[in-house]
Amino acid sequence: MEIAVLGWGVVGGGVIKLIDEAKTPLLKQLHVKRVLIHRPEKAVDDRCTTDINEILNDPEISIVCECIGGLEPAHEYAKKALEKGKHVVTANKKMLATFASELFDLARQKDLTIGYEACVGGGIPWIANLERIKRLEPVEAFQGILNGTSNYILSQMEQKGAGFAECLKKAQELGYAESDPSDDIDGHDVCYKVVLSALTAFGQAVDPKEVPTFGIRHLTKEDFAFAKGQGRTIKLIGQGRKTAEGVSLQVLPVMVKADSLLGSVSLNFNAGKTWSKSLGPAAFVGQGAGSLPTAHAAVQDLLDILEANSPVAAFEPAENQAGDKQTFYVRSQKISVFASATQEKVSDDAIVTKPLTIDEIGQLLKAAKDEELFLAGIEND
Repeated sequence: MEIAVLGWGVVGGGVIKLIDEAKTPLLKQLHVKRVLIHRPEKAVDDRCTTDINEILNDPEISIVCECIGGLEPAHEYAKKALEKGKHVVTANKKMLATFASELFDLARQKDLTIGYEACVGGGIPWIANLERIKRLEPVEAFQGILNGTSNYILSQMEQKGAGFAECLKKAQELGYAESDPSDDIDGHDVCYKVVLSALTAFGQAVDPKEVPTFGIRHLTKEDFAFAKGQGRTIKLIGQGRKTAEGVSLQVLPVMVKADSLLGSVSLNFNAGKTWSKSLGPAAFVGQGAGSLPTAHAAVQDLLDILEANSPVAAFEPAENQAGDKQTFYVRSQKISVFASATQEKVSDDAIVTKPLTIDEIGQLLKAAKDEELFLAGIEND
């Protein structure tokens, strides 16, 4: 099977390496015919091209593996590949979560597959396991640590007692965090992954803009000290739950028990948990990022298509629901705004709230207008 890889970067380079150095008879059936690069001087070998049309118009190429990232031109290339009758495999969670309805509808019309295992959880077979559970029974809920950069920062703050800025700088030095880490530390990266997980688990497509998303940018040692005093640690958690009205998705820091599964996942590892009736809770832990772990997931999708074992996902559009009430920790310079919702005073600028929905706490946050406010959910005992 002839494939084209868009981008010879971290993930694209990993995909090419795994296929070029194939170790199994099945993998040896894949061949990288073309690689799209941005500039001619970046060409590594004669497979490289700067012209996407050389790929789109080649009838021998049956799969396009998109690894360039960003919204455009990735979206345009994926759409055109589908229109040309080519399957698409992508590691681009932002693009796919944003254009899911359009691209999946087009894939169904053309009887093609979109593989997106590499979008969520790096090398963990997260999407595949959601699909396997769903074959037998409905997935009731999921939650997970889905961003290695933020988890590394949180682990370092917990283990070394260091400040947020110091840990972020170290993450950037190690290559875990970008020079602009906004998507990671503000929760947007996890949001895209939650949307794709919900699409897989529940068959519901939610606009990423509708998902309440809170990050760790303003986390301080004071917040960690409170969590530790409660026998907890802080993790950035993406979660989804099937409700009577539809689905409830959210992304926010959560104070989880330090000895729980999610509480014990450290450094840049990812972990996901699912709940279903007969299986009960199930957990999946592994490398959440990196060239070869993420490429491993993309190549698994390529092999599924090679074996014609990758169904086209069916889903319907859905609005995000507020979900169950929960208790929150809030630290703010405008803490008086939360007086009516206070259950426990932690300090002069921090409180624990009464049980509230994510929408109710969101209204209070808007009223506070505090750009340095920190919010965390508190996991039930």
